[in-house]
Amino acid sequence: MSTVVRIAATVLIAGAVTAGGYALAGTGDSPPAEALGPQPVTVVVDVEHSRFSPSELRVVAGTEVRFVLANGDPINHELIIGPPDVHDRHRHGTEAEHEPRPGELSVGPDGQGVTSYVFDEPGTIEMACHLPGHYDFGMHGEIEVLDPSQLEP
Repeated sequence: MSTVVRIAATVLIAGAVTAGGYALAGTGDSPPAEALGPQPVTVVVDVEHSRFSPSELRVVAGTEVRFVLANGDPINHELIIGPPDVHDRHRHGTEAEHEPRPGELSVGPDGQGVTSYVFDEPGTIEMACHLPGHYDFGMHGEIEVLDPSQLEP
């Protein structure tokens, strides 16, 4: 095989492998969800098998989100939304259950509850369940808060 043919074959194979890799990477990624807001919205967060669904959201800064936590599991769960200091308090705290506060809610087995949170500033806010072992099992997610000036018209 001549050098030119060998190079051409290598380029074609590399291109096919790269394209295949992109195709595989693309099949697991869904396009980003539309940003919620800026008007108040309600989001139902289902819990099944100690997982939040949805586990990722996008909201416009300044949006108030009313979260309805629907616990389909036979065990207690919580929904804690906020900056790192809020999660640190719950991660290291002793509150197995607490009164509802904005962005904080406990729900019993097969129960449902409501809390609200205002996403004031752009950035990423975590949502999580900090009951023993739940976070490590994967019961957490992210809320991307977008600057309204960066949204497409």
